Amino acid sequence: MQHSIIRKGSAWQAAEICEFLDNSRIPVRLAGISSTGTPLICSLWYVYADGALWCATQSSSHIAGLLRRNPHCGFEIAADTLPYRGVRGQGQATLSSTAGPPTLLQLIDRYLEDRESDLAQWLLAKQADELAIRIEPLWITAWDYSARMPTASAA
Repeated sequence: MQHSIIRKGSAWQAAEICEFLDNSRIPVRLAGISSTGTPLICSLWYVYADGALWCATQSSSHIAGLLRRNPHCGFEIAADTLPYRGVRGQGQATLSSTAGPPTLLQLIDRYLEDRESDLAQWLLAKQADELAIRIEPLWITAWDYSARMPTASAA
């Protein structure tokens, strides 16, 4: 991750952000811009690789249509449980049908850890129409309230 894209005031620097993105199994909340200019948020599985967030979705999905019309997007990866921490930013999305099926396999391995489960088989049955979304961050920041909050087990 390039240090130049990390916002001043970020709770974490590049190494900590990369570690969080590599180790978190939280879906990314991806915001695309509708034709009326309003954001629409979609939660997707992601993998962090080569300085970008990679997701997969069906080619006909609403979020794919939004990103085709306007590749600018916002994103956030953060848990809904204590301690509150995460990353957010804005990026530029590119779509690839060629990278769709292999990205889907990476996501199944990351989130399900089992290609034989019913959900994995259902996703794999539709992989021919899968589209990869590559989100290149334009800026990114992190927040971490761990020091101010009890952990979930202590709460």
